[in-house]
Amino acid sequence: MVTLLGLHYWAGSGREYEGLGALLPAHQRLLAPDMPGFGAEPVPAGFDFSVAHYADWLARFVAAQEITDYVLLGHSMSGKMALALAARQPTGLRQLLLLSPSPPTPEPMPDADRAAALAAFGQVAEAEKTFRNITQRPLAAAQHQSIIADNLRCARPAWDAWLQQGSREDISAQMAALQVPCSVMVGARDRAITPATQRAHTLPWLPPGTSLHVEPGVGHLLPIEAPKAVAAFVRKNIG
Repeated sequence: MVTLLGLHYWAGSGREYEGLGALLPAHQRLLAPDMPGFGAEPVPAGFDFSVAHYADWLARFVAAQEITDYVLLGHSMSGKMALALAARQPTGLRQLLLLSPSPPTPEPMPDADRAAALAAFGQVAEAEKTFRNITQRPLAAAQHQSIIADNLRCARPAWDAWLQQGSREDISAQMAALQVPCSVMVGARDRAITPATQRAHTLPWLPPGTSLHVEPGVGHLLPIEAPKAVAAFVRKNIG
């Protein structure tokens, strides 16, 4: 059985994949952990919130779960962590699927937007504003509440570190070591990391033949807004 390791977006949690699990075939197992500082996952002692430390944490998670055959499904922030781990050529990794990933180069973000995001920590009104910016399709009230709750329960150090450090890291030099097939999916109406950004800042660093699927009418939260489309994306690429 192949394990699909679903990794969540910044200010989110593993529960963004709750709608996807039931849509996968029986021979695929979905695990969706919270990353350190997000959801219910505490921050390990000595953790510095670098992309490398998140990749280290993921490697330890894979080992602890005794996962020997798996696919990384990295969304947004964690797409960058998935790329960093995949570049290490870990045993058992068969493929890399990226959903609106943060690019291996520094993520394009105007200074004013970065400052506003830093100042938005812990504010309900700002969480609602973020929700409206990153979603395009109507969602159930429970999904809306879950997204807001995840935003508000982030640890401040993790929140700040991604904006000030992780999103600005350049791991493009590591991408020459990628040896597994890669595929990218992005929402056509994604305003956080646009399809144009993926074409300019992500695809050039991925292996030849990497595909880009643009899903119509969808924003940044692909697994929540379009779980059936994500399931089809998974089936197309790994069967």
